[in-house]
Amino acid sequence: MAMFSVATGLRQANVKGLEWQYVNLQRQHAWIPGSQHKNGKPHSVPLNEMAMSVLRRQVGKHETLVFTYQGQPIEQVSTRAWRQALVRAGIDNFRWHDLRHTFATWHRQAGTPTHELQRLGGWKTGVMVERYAHVAPEALQSAASRLDAVLGASDGHGSYDLATPQSTTP
Repeated sequence: MAMFSVATGLRQANVKGLEWQYVNLQRQHAWIPGSQHKNGKPHSVPLNEMAMSVLRRQVGKHETLVFTYQGQPIEQVSTRAWRQALVRAGIDNFRWHDLRHTFATWHRQAGTPTHELQRLGGWKTGVMVERYAHVAPEALQSAASRLDAVLGASDGHGSYDLATPQSTTP
C-alpha cells in the first residue's frame, strides 16, 4: 500500500478504499469518485509502472477491494506495523501522509511542471502543490551557483569585482 501511495500521491483513505471497479489495468488508470476525494471532485489517476506493479500483485486477492488485510477491508493501518516497516527501512519520524509529500517532491525533482503535478495529485490550487513539493538542498545549491555566472570569477582570495558584473546574455 505504501508503494502505491508514493507512486500515485493518493491519500491513505483513498488507497485503503480503492475498488477494482475504479481501476483499468489495460489503460493504466484509476479513478477516485468525488464522494471519496478530499476536495469533493472526481480525481483521475494515471498509473506509472511502480503503481502498476503493485496492482498486478493484488489481482485476484479480493473481488471488490484492491487492498485488504487477510481478506478483510483495512479499517486502520497498524501503527506498530508502520513503525516496524520504518525501522526496517532505516527511516525515522515519518507519517503515512509524508508519502504524499514524497510523491510531490520527487515529481518536482524530476521536473514535472506545477500545473501537471497539481492534476496528478488532485490539489485544487498550485499553492497547495507548493506546500507538498519540497525543494531538495542540491537544487538550491545549483540555483545559488547561478549567481557565480553573473559575478564572474573570484580572484582566488574570495574577492570579486562587483563594479563590472559579467553579462549573462549572448
